[in-house]
Amino acid sequence: MATIPRKVLITGVSKGLGRALALELANRGHTIIGCSRNQTQLDSLQLELAKLSSTNHFLFNLDVRSNTKVEEFARALVENEFVPNIIVNNSALINKNGKMWEVDAQEFENVIDTNVKGIANVMRHFIPLMISSNQGIIINMSSILGRTAQQQCAPYCASKWAVEGLSKATAKDVPEGMAIVSLDPGIIYTDMLVSLLGDIAPQYQSPQQWASKAATMILNLTPLDNGASLTVEDPGTLTNSE
Repeated sequence: MATIPRKVLITGVSKGLGRALALELANRGHTIIGCSRNQTQLDSLQLELAKLSSTNHFLFNLDVRSNTKVEEFARALVENEFVPNIIVNNSALINKNGKMWEVDAQEFENVIDTNVKGIANVMRHFIPLMISSNQGIIINMSSILGRTAQQQCAPYCASKWAVEGLSKATAKDVPEGMAIVSLDPGIIYTDMLVSLLGDIAPQYQSPQQWASKAATMILNLTPLDNGASLTVEDPGTLTNSE
């Protein structure tokens, strides 16, 4: 387990995997910089984080789909000398189950704008900050559906396949000292899994169980992992799919 305190930026931090990961990392002594569009959930998370330690954590109401807002966010962190060491691009949406031609155009756009453009916006404004300090790890949350296909889930699959390609291509552009990886978190009982699998979703591991394993992996990533496609396996083992 890493012992050096890190500043970790997590998008989509207010619920599900993002929230569980934030609490796990905070409990290990790391500083959380989180963002979400849900202010009520951000407020409740802030209270939970405060109970874990006296560390100041910073949560922001932010829509990663807005390039302008992400730029302002990055500038604010620079002004407060709070550039993250690790970024977890976790914000994501899934479409309602349906054949591609049945998915509403606006719903398709929302999935792509959040899952792909949101990650691009964050990398666009934070990679230069990490380059200036010659360090930084970026984890772009992918999915098994970014490596295989699933019926009635074409928009989400398309977005996660894009995350894989975006991560691998960008990894070739960053300098030594940095790493960009894609991470398939595995199958976890979240609202997104309920949307996909329905009543069988509760059979899978909880976000809290997942976060314990994922946090250890994330904290131990190094520049040698640049360009890798990783998976957090349910039994707790880590697999590089390359």
